[in-house]
Amino acid sequence: MAYENIIFQVEDGIATITFNRPKALNALNDSLLTEFSQALDEISGNEDIRVLILTGSGEKSFVAGADISELATFNALQAKRFSKKGRDSISKLQELSIPAIAAVNGFALGGGSEMALACDFIYASENANFGLPEITLGIIPGFGGTQRLPRLVGMGIAKEMIFTGKIISAAEAREIGMVNKVCASESLMEEVLKTAKNIALKGKVSLRAAKQTINNGMNVDLLTGLNIESDAFGLCMASQDAKEGTTAFLEKRKANFKGTLDS
Repeated sequence: MAYENIIFQVEDGIATITFNRPKALNALNDSLLTEFSQALDEISGNEDIRVLILTGSGEKSFVAGADISELATFNALQAKRFSKKGRDSISKLQELSIPAIAAVNGFALGGGSEMALACDFIYASENANFGLPEITLGIIPGFGGTQRLPRLVGMGIAKEMIFTGKIISAAEAREIGMVNKVCASESLMEEVLKTAKNIALKGKVSLRAAKQTINNGMNVDLLTGLNIESDAFGLCMASQDAKEGTTAFLEKRKANFKGTLDS
């Protein structure tokens, strides 16, 4: 389908969603969130897609946050509904069965950081900036930032960022474990695509199992997490890809994974 606020592309099993409101620094408004959710549904329904990349159009911004001009018009009930819409869309991103990589090419503030945090990991350009500055507007993060950031970087660092609203550089985000890799601006997408292509070669069943096991295990005690892992390991062995992977190893050749989520 046609989109106005995002660019949706698929090539060689890799989907790319580009937030495309450059005049507003790709800020999240109601229409963009609707389109983003629809694009995620398209991805979920396409078994040929193995990896998702998120990035922003232009050179200044990934997502500069929620659209303040729209947000300022909300009453309390409208604000709660907007928060739920953003939260639901971003949670849908996190719950995708395929890996999702954020390619942060500039400002990732407020909802932008929250969007990136819901990806499986983040690569950032040297000029990227991260922050949850909602406190400076008299509000708090509303798309999951108070929950995802402490789980990633620890409670103390997350509280400092949220309480002060400070904005940090890509280098500092790398230091606290928020970002996996910092790249030169001109090579960001090249580096992200290199990793995405590497991941796309792996078995789809095992990728889904790994992602779900890690995500689900983070919300339970260690013993329960280990049981989740054992169950997922056993299910992987029933897949076509497991047969191909083990056979390829024994035959000393490169595995050619063609399995689907049904086999």
